[in-house]
Amino acid sequence: MRTQVLGAVRAELGERGYDELTLDGVAARAGVHRATVYRRWRNVGGLLADVFEATGDDDWQPQDTGSLRGDLAALNHESQAALTARPSIAAALIAASFRSEEAARGVRRLWEDRYARCEVIVDRAVRRGELPPHTDARRLLVAATAPLYHQLVLLRTPPDPDLPDQTARTAVLAASAGAFVKSPPDGQVV
Repeated sequence: MRTQVLGAVRAELGERGYDELTLDGVAARAGVHRATVYRRWRNVGGLLADVFEATGDDDWQPQDTGSLRGDLAALNHESQAALTARPSIAAALIAASFRSEEAARGVRRLWEDRYARCEVIVDRAVRRGELPPHTDARRLLVAATAPLYHQLVLLRTPPDPDLPDQTARTAVLAASAGAFVKSPPDGQVV
């Protein structure tokens, strides 16, 4: 039942947006009694929080292409595809996080999970000698992916098929030059 209801939430959110997302609409689409939805999730915020929670239960891992640039480009292509799908559930969930505190908490947990899973990209690159030791994975991952979100979500520009590769290339150049190396604590030599 949870899978049905959360699928209905994604579909309703993608088609109607946050403002028209209702527990009654979700229950009808999921084919479950409205009292069941009200009892378990209580409100739209509860539904959205559970959608984010369920996303963290998947087995997604970033691709291993054999290079840092390839790994970041693959991650960016996945992100661009999710943000430009019609309807874009990813974009709808991000938008909902600005309107619902439960959704905002959910999106923060989701990003923490995704960044943690993607740290392996940086670990592999350090082991292959593509990056200096002590490269800050989070800062590099944000630098590599943020331009996509800026263009597609904030500016709502049409998707640029070259953008995922360009931002990966730019981030790799900066990272290989040491731009994301963690500063040692005062007085310590790295």
